[in-house]
Amino acid sequence: MEAVLFFGAAIGALGGAIGVVALRNPFYSVLALIVHLFSLAVLFLLLTAAFVAAAQVVVYAGAVMVLYVFVVAYVGGGGESAWEPIPGQRLLAPLLGAALFIELSVAVLSSSLLALGHDGPHVNPGFGNPAAIGRLLLEKFLVPFEASSILLLLAAVGAIVLAGRTRREGTGGPSERFAREEREPSGDRGSTLHRRVASEEGSPVPSPTGGPA
Repeated sequence: MEAVLFFGAAIGALGGAIGVVALRNPFYSVLALIVHLFSLAVLFLLLTAAFVAAAQVVVYAGAVMVLYVFVVAYVGGGGESAWEPIPGQRLLAPLLGAALFIELSVAVLSSSLLALGHDGPHVNPGFGNPAAIGRLLLEKFLVPFEASSILLLLAAVGAIVLAGRTRREGTGGPSERFAREEREPSGDRGSTLHRRVASEEGSPVPSPTGGPA
């Protein structure tokens, strides 16, 4: 049963990775990446890493992929690429891909051949489960864990402050008023300019119907 799950997850991971780079539609590429991440979660389960498998599904295949789907839906899922072609990329890309595949194959096969005839490392009961990970994070590595969480919180607060400051600086500026006037029809634009001049001179501001406001 483990062999069937391993080969099924391996085929799913390879197929999903190939689909990410081969499909021209970004939406289908995101779906292929979701298949790839679920397959990796199954492989982590076979390695008795239940916590990593759960994080793979919840964080990457769940939250991050939802963000990717929203970005693709916002930008547009057309088949045309938004990047300019690099000169010679049709020749260099297959060569670099083949070189990377050969390098990874040599590394995997060399380590696999050395492990032939062995039963693998001894895994203690409970290795990689959420309870063991929780004990490590909240007992042995408590200070680095809390420091990283505080750093992420400060980064989030800083991003919110900078975004709010940029929005306040851009509100009511000349560029925004010019863009707002450009969006108005020509007739409304002229009446807006007339009302602004009249208000600056202190005369009664005419209403859109022709009488004084």
